[in-house]
Amino acid sequence: MVKTTPTWIPPTLFIVALVTAVMALSSCNSAGDADITLEESNGRVAVAAVHVAATGLGEILDGMDETRQIETIRAFIDPIRFYEDVSGYFYVYNYDCVNIAHAVDKSLPGQNLSDYQDMRGLYVIRELSAAAQNGSGFVTYYWPHPETQQEQEKVGYVETIPGTDYFIGTGYYPDME
Repeated sequence: MVKTTPTWIPPTLFIVALVTAVMALSSCNSAGDADITLEESNGRVAVAAVHVAATGLGEILDGMDETRQIETIRAFIDPIRFYEDVSGYFYVYNYDCVNIAHAVDKSLPGQNLSDYQDMRGLYVIRELSAAAQNGSGFVTYYWPHPETQQEQEKVGYVETIPGTDYFIGTGYYPDME
């Protein structure tokens, strides 16, 4: 058997594929599972979107220097929005809680948010980093909603980007459903 090296996929093509898959997932009404709640559906979309993005980014970033990785991550996540209300977006941090990229809040990249606490006192980014260092996980916290700028409960899902010290995540606001 001949082993071939996978063909590199241009980031823009990968983004189109990712957005298409996520939009299809987020608009699905789970015909086979009529009892699924909107929160369960949003959780499934979060897991699928983050996993596809993490896996794809791991492949795209392989062999790049750190500066090029960061530029690529920022360009990759910036245009992606999902969920019916388009409140879904990606963010990327390193394990030391430094924001690498944020699709909505452009003031965050480069900031160390290890000491950021939500209104309930949770060290949000530390918790997300810990979940990612375990491979993946959900964390419930409070974060400003992009439309209202008010802190609201958010359920975040994060996953390690393979081959890096970065993790990517997204989340949804259950109170907005």
